[in-house]
Amino acid sequence: MKTWINKIVQSIPKKLRWPLLVISVILFISITGYTLILYGGKLLVDEEKLILPATTTLETADGEIIHQLYEENRIPVTIDQIPEHVKKAFVSVEDRRFYEHAGVDFKSVLRAIIKDIIARSKVEGASTITQQVAKNIFFSNDKTWMRKTKEVMVAIYLERHYSKDKILELYLNVVYFGHGVYGIEAASQKFFTKSVEELSLTEGALLAGLVKAPNGYSPIKHPEKAKERRNTVLKTMDVSGVLTTEERVQEQGKTLGLDVKEHSQRPWNATYIDLVTKEAARNHQLTMDELKRGGYRMVINLDEKAQQIAYEQFQKDYYFPGNVKDVEGAFVMTKHGEGKVVAAIGGRNFQFGHLNRVTVNRQPGSTMKPIAVYGPAMMKEYQPFTILPDQKGIVGKNTPVNSNGEYAGYVSLYTALMQSKNTSAVWTLDQIGVDYAKQFLKKMEIELPHDKNLSIALGGLHDGINPLQLVNAYATFANYGIYTPAETIQTIYNRNNELIYEKEISETEVFTPQVSWNMIEMLSETVNQGTAKAGTYQKALAGKTGTAEHPHVSGKNKDIWFAGFTPEYTLTTWIGYDQSDKNHYLTGGSSYPTELTKQILTKLDKQKGLTETFTKPEEVASVPKPIILPTITDVKASVEWGGITLLQGRISWEGTDDKRIEYRIYRVTPDIDERVGEVKGKNEFIIRDFSLLQTHEYYIVPYDPLTKMEGKRSEIVEISR
Repeated sequence: MKTWINKIVQSIPKKLRWPLLVISVILFISITGYTLILYGGKLLVDEEKLILPATTTLETADGEIIHQLYEENRIPVTIDQIPEHVKKAFVSVEDRRFYEHAGVDFKSVLRAIIKDIIARSKVEGASTITQQVAKNIFFSNDKTWMRKTKEVMVAIYLERHYSKDKILELYLNVVYFGHGVYGIEAASQKFFTKSVEELSLTEGALLAGLVKAPNGYSPIKHPEKAKERRNTVLKTMDVSGVLTTEERVQEQGKTLGLDVKEHSQRPWNATYIDLVTKEAARNHQLTMDELKRGGYRMVINLDEKAQQIAYEQFQKDYYFPGNVKDVEGAFVMTKHGEGKVVAAIGGRNFQFGHLNRVTVNRQPGSTMKPIAVYGPAMMKEYQPFTILPDQKGIVGKNTPVNSNGEYAGYVSLYTALMQSKNTSAVWTLDQIGVDYAKQFLKKMEIELPHDKNLSIALGGLHDGINPLQLVNAYATFANYGIYTPAETIQTIYNRNNELIYEKEISETEVFTPQVSWNMIEMLSETVNQGTAKAGTYQKALAGKTGTAEHPHVSGKNKDIWFAGFTPEYTLTTWIGYDQSDKNHYLTGGSSYPTELTKQILTKLDKQKGLTETFTKPEEVASVPKPIILPTITDVKASVEWGGITLLQGRISWEGTDDKRIEYRIYRVTPDIDERVGEVKGKNEFIIRDFSLLQTHEYYIVPYDPLTKMEGKRSEIVEISR
């Protein structure tokens, strides 16, 4: 090989050898460079980057955009969506020979090189639209020969592999328009509150003029400069033959026609947005990075009126009693039957990405009684007026005490729930069995693997549950026994507006309609005259309070709750500190979350008009309200003329207006007192069979026909001659 090369070299005259060598090297470098420029772009192009980052929008069912997630605020559109006059405006001012060159306009390059040589630096741009696409997608904005060379390589590659329409589409979607806006569609919505498809000629020219200096020509900051620049674009279109001079003059006389809607801050939506993004990651594998790039359109279940009302009420210190500041709270509201979370508050001043208390586990206290004790019990033989013991020590020596220290001996299930009797709840759970009760909780997605004792009845849980779990469980009663977990996301569309997810309502039967209606009736009365009577709300509401004692401060609370529902909505409110140490304890009880919830509903009712009453399904039986047996006072006895016996005794007393109560009249005897009669709906009794030769003693006992229990007897009165 060397011999052959040597022979060729030796055959060349000496005086021509060096010139030929130089020419060969130059030719080799030129061919190599040309080949590299022509084909090297493939090595620099990452096809994935041609899929531009796009803004994900969160919008309500009526189309109102609530929030946007993005790295670059961009809404991609196809070239077919962009009007011809808009495309021509950009081509005229940015790259008049766009449809003629192959990615690089060598006339412009030569002009730029001359200016760069004179300035001894890279000062003049000669970028075509294709080169701008290459620069914006693949490279930084620095002005160096190396970057420019790579830009040319990529531009040539793009021209060889993509149509002019596709390149122009990429350009119009990638270009920056100032004010954090990328792409023609986002710019159209920013400056004119309309889609690119609706842009007029002058509006398109204005946007085309922004590309050169988005901040300097901003129509918001510098309207006169923006108008001057727009008119320059229109003149360029005239020179290019796109417009006639008459059309250009007419368009130049128009105003900017801006329609900029500044989006006000909506801090009340922060919690809800946080829940949406977490749900997207958990259920749909859409990470935050993907949401910021993916261009999804998510229709969410937010009711912004309810959300704002709840947020505003959470700002009031009155509802948050504590020994020191920073008492926190959480609130979640769902539309039962539809499986929708419509409002949520994760903290009084929640900021996106911070601790969202809607999903933080707490000790639920007595809010567990309906879902863990009495609901499951009524799925057995128990009924609202089944008699339960209310006594100390009925289940071993560790039976808890009632919070008010009062014990009735025996009460109905209805009364035990309404008055939140701890003793009765623990006894009932012991009777039905912990494992049995947990089966119902599991159906409502409340898993308690570490809880195996009777403390479940009082909400003393190993790990606790969170407000979202609790609201879903209570919604089961409101939905007549059907568990339907609530979510924030209704539908998801991809960047091509193709439906990729639509919520399907998941239904699990947990309780029968009859048991659910029983609970609706009992919890309604709990709100009317039971432990949840604090505050005022004039329409239908059923609910239960809950309190968890402080572990370090005797007589104080760490968690206070209200959980309940209206005919439309289920709501849960929690109040407490993030930490439960001896320096942080609540100074009030469950009346505070109860009042807060009722105030939210009252405000919402004024805006939406909530339903007056619950609707009883036809197939279920009504549940009468419990009878409250009175203490009988002012008992009087007398003898009077009348009747066949000529003389008769009359006993009268002060009772109650409840006509369902039966009054039993007893005569005192040496052995067992004799019941001589009863009356219902009256406060007097006539005695005809008595002897005038001796004195007789009588007393009155109220009787509840629902529970078949007698109340306390009255004082004794005498009837004598």
